[in-house]
Amino acid sequence: MRPLFRSAARGLRAALAVALVATGLGHALPAAAEVKVGVSDWPGWVAWYVAEQKGFFKKHGADVKLVWFANYTDSISALSSGQLDANSQTWSDTLGPLAKGLPLKAILVNDNSAGNDALLVSPKIKSFAELKGKSVALEQYSISHFVLATALAKNGMKPSDVKITNLSAGDAAAAFMAGRVDAAVVWNPWIDQITKSGKGRALFTSKDMPGLVPDLLVAQEKAIATKRKDLVGMIKAWMDTEKFIREQPAEAARIMSKVVSLKPEEYQVFMPGTRFFDAAANQAALAGSGPDSLAAVAPTIAGFLLQHKLIDGKPEAAKGIDASLLAEALK
Repeated sequence: MRPLFRSAARGLRAALAVALVATGLGHALPAAAEVKVGVSDWPGWVAWYVAEQKGFFKKHGADVKLVWFANYTDSISALSSGQLDANSQTWSDTLGPLAKGLPLKAILVNDNSAGNDALLVSPKIKSFAELKGKSVALEQYSISHFVLATALAKNGMKPSDVKITNLSAGDAAAAFMAGRVDAAVVWNPWIDQITKSGKGRALFTSKDMPGLVPDLLVAQEKAIATKRKDLVGMIKAWMDTEKFIREQPAEAARIMSKVVSLKPEEYQVFMPGTRFFDAAANQAALAGSGPDSLAAVAPTIAGFLLQHKLIDGKPEAAKGIDASLLAEALK
């Protein structure tokens, strides 16, 4: 559904970016104090519409305008250029702007991918040792590439130990199903479809790499200074949203599925593989120093980005994290 390193995988489409600014962001009201927040197609971010529809923003005094981006990479550009106050984006796609010195801060972790991305192999492959020399289809520089590199490293192997075939996620799934490649790294709904078909099984998933696929709310420092009350209220609203998803998953899926034009039962496929973050998980990720914290995983993610020349320079991850709004919201 969404690659992690989406800005590299998709590329920036300038014409569409201009169109989005003209249509989606061009109606800004000069006198409005609202917080404009970019949202793209991923469960942890589509969940913001649950907060909107259930009145959680209003409950916590947050004046929020959700701005939908059909093309995720355009939302990154919009935040970096100051067209948005905050955006829904990955930690990896935040490290690049931070390396350039842009004044951005991660203020909330919505979720971690916990199974929605996977390395699928044919039934005849029983172990990583048997994967050596085999063909693996994936979308180069996307989360699929990162998942494969992580999976191989954890099992004493290197990307050069396999034959990588660069295909879009949908084409990679089709090639695997047709038997043209031995393995594929894809995300849901393809994981679910392939597994149910019996033609493949997961040898490794994002659940096996905790903390390395975090999805965030990232804000401009200027917005934190001038619209702090709304952003703190937004974080409070997220806590209500996470609780609502946990306690009323069917209703949450109904709201979220409508946003992306799917049936509720179709959207249910994405829910088990998404670990929505509550208050405790956010504290550990933003303010903690554990192995799954944003600060701890940043070197691994940045290492992949630097290796493939996807970012310029080494980012100072600590400068891109502000846990104070979370602390204020939880008082």
